[in-house]
Amino acid sequence: MEEKIKDKTLICIAALLIHAAKIDEAYTLKEEEIINSFIKKFAENDSKSSELLAEAKLYEKKSNQLLNFTKIIKENSLEFKSKVVKELWKIILSDNSSDEYESNLMRRICGLIYFPDNLSGQIKNSIIENKK
Repeated sequence: MEEKIKDKTLICIAALLIHAAKIDEAYTLKEEEIINSFIKKFAENDSKSSELLAEAKLYEKKSNQLLNFTKIIKENSLEFKSKVVKELWKIILSDNSSDEYESNLMRRICGLIYFPDNLSGQIKNSIIENKK
């Protein structure tokens, strides 16, 4: 069973996922389903998932920098960060491609949360392989 995440942290992570989904200017239903699934999986009370998603959308809309999303994530374990990076790559690769803006965003996020680039690349490659 997955460890549950406090609402405030989950909202920050979901806002980051939304930001990643919007970076290519095409926020799709598929991306929103990935985000909602993540919220349901880790929420302390999954019946609040739509409320948490709405709060995350508002938080993302009001924020103008990545630090607002990443400061809580960087305080966690490498295993926790891996789960977040995996969700980010799922969203970015949901349209079966990643452009230079999405790749740049991932490099910036990994730097801000102190996550190794090579591990991010391994996660990306495993998602690509699983889609085949």
